[in-house]
Amino acid sequence: MSALLTHEWLFGAYMLFMATGLLLTSGLADANTLSYMAGLLIAGGLIALTTRRDTPAMWRTRLLFYPLAMNVYFQLMRSAVPAVHPARMDTALRQIDQWLLPDTPSLLLEPLVTPWATEAFSFFYILFLPYLAFSVINYAIGDLHRLRAFTVGLFSLYGIGFLGYALVPAGGPYLAFPQEFTVPLLGGPITQWNAVVVGAGSNGIDVFPSLHVAVSSFLLGFDFRHRRRRFWVYLVPCVGLWLSTLYLRYHYLVDLLFGFALATLALWLAERQFARERIPA
Repeated sequence: MSALLTHEWLFGAYMLFMATGLLLTSGLADANTLSYMAGLLIAGGLIALTTRRDTPAMWRTRLLFYPLAMNVYFQLMRSAVPAVHPARMDTALRQIDQWLLPDTPSLLLEPLVTPWATEAFSFFYILFLPYLAFSVINYAIGDLHRLRAFTVGLFSLYGIGFLGYALVPAGGPYLAFPQEFTVPLLGGPITQWNAVVVGAGSNGIDVFPSLHVAVSSFLLGFDFRHRRRRFWVYLVPCVGLWLSTLYLRYHYLVDLLFGFALATLALWLAERQFARERIPA
C-alpha cells in the first residue's frame, strides 16, 4: 500500500492551496494561514506514525482525522476563501444554467411553490446531516478495510469539492438574486428550522459543486455496495434531497451536474481502494 492514500493527496492539495494563498495574501501570522499549515502538519504526522506503527488503532486515528478536518475547514472557509478569492461567481454559474435551460431551475420552479412543498423539501434537505453523520459512524466502527475505502472515496470527494468552493465561490440563487424571486418560501416548523440551520451553518461560498448532492450520492452508492438495506431506506429521501437543493434556491443546475460527476469519481476511487484490500473471510 502506498504511503499516501488518494484522499490524502486530494484533501492535502486543498489544504496546501489554501495555505499558500493565505500566506501570500494574509501572511504567516494570520490565524487561517496557521490553521491550514497545522492541518498539513497533523496529516503528515499521522501518515508518518502509521508507517512506524502499522496497527488498526493507528490507522483509525489517521483515517478519522478527515471528518474532523472537513468540519473545521468548512467553517474556516467563511473568512479564508474571501481572503484568497474575494469575487463571487454566481453570475457565471447562472449563465451556464441559462445555456442549458431558459434560466436557473430555482426561478423556473417558482410557480410550483406551496407551503406544503416547501415543508417537505426542507425535511429532505435537512436529512443530509444525519445521513452523513450516521454513515461516518457506521463505517468508522466497522471493518477497517471498508473504512479505508469509504474514507478514500468520501474525503477525495471533499478535497475536490472544497477546491471548487475556493476557486468558484458563490452564495446560491437565494443570496445572489433575491430580488428576482416574488414568491416567498413559506412553510411550517421544519422550514423554519432548516432556515436557521442553513443560516448558521453555511459558510456563504458553499455552492459549486453541490456537496449535498455529491456526498449523498456517494453515500447512496457506497451503501448499495456495502449496506444494501440502508441504500433502499435512503433512496427516496436522497432523490428528495437532490430536488430540494433547486427548489429551496440554494443551488444552480450546474452545481448538481458536477456533484453527480464528483460522486461517480469518488465511488470509483473507493471501490478501487476496496479491491486492493484483503478482506478476511
